[in-house]
Amino acid sequence: MPPPDISGTTRIIAHLGVPTESFKAPMIYNPWFRHVGENVVVVPMGCEEPDYPAFLKHLFRLRNIAGALVTMPYKVSSVGLLDEASATVEICGACNAIRRGRNGALVGDMFDGEGFVRGVLRNGHAVKGTCALVVGAGGVGSAIAASLAAAGAARLAVFDQRSATAQALATRIAAHYPGIEITSRSNDPTGFDIVVNATPLGMNPNDPLPVDVDRIDPTAFVGEVVMASETTPFLAAARVKGCATQVGTDMLFEQIPAYLEFFGLRSTTPDQLRHLAELDI
Repeated sequence: MPPPDISGTTRIIAHLGVPTESFKAPMIYNPWFRHVGENVVVVPMGCEEPDYPAFLKHLFRLRNIAGALVTMPYKVSSVGLLDEASATVEICGACNAIRRGRNGALVGDMFDGEGFVRGVLRNGHAVKGTCALVVGAGGVGSAIAASLAAAGAARLAVFDQRSATAQALATRIAAHYPGIEITSRSNDPTGFDIVVNATPLGMNPNDPLPVDVDRIDPTAFVGEVVMASETTPFLAAARVKGCATQVGTDMLFEQIPAYLEFFGLRSTTPDQLRHLAELDI
């Protein structure tokens, strides 16, 4: 990919994490910025862990910093460095976007779940008033559960093989959204309008399915976070049932407009980003 034009007025979005070799964001954002003439560039920054707290604070002293994309291993450690955090960050205990607020405050948010919810809505399915099951209470599952609650789900079930982790997530969600009915005991998908696999199951061909697909209602919307293949065995089984589905890469592309809005930049559509992206996803 040819580098974007750089000038004295170029603004920087830092992509923070180590190692940087697997980063895909520059090949998605930078073609879009070039296409619309936005003088912004995403730059991978492989800061080492011992240096990260000091580096983050100095980074946001730069006059031309537009924001930061945060990836592993800094999603969790960034939370303690923020001055302001969204409800989703407080629920997840993780952050994947930072911008400068008033008086230089570091403001953080988490958009994995927002990307998932935007995909559900763009596919023509409601979230408000629905019943949703999220299997997997790790970082991405926590974000999706928090965003479903924020979008108005009436009943939410979170499940994880680590029952204490699921219960802790349910407790945090209930504290922020006291009107929601929430449980953490079962991965039975019976009666749910939205069913989400937020586990790594599906990364390998012989993985078991995250739920008993036979118990999913054919009218349910079924989502996946695994990106190892476009159609995982879980999604394939759900489609046989007649369910509408959302692939793992949809969440990736759906959240990028939310990042752009968070940074105060011109937004776009996931379809436009896919069309312009200089990578094979």
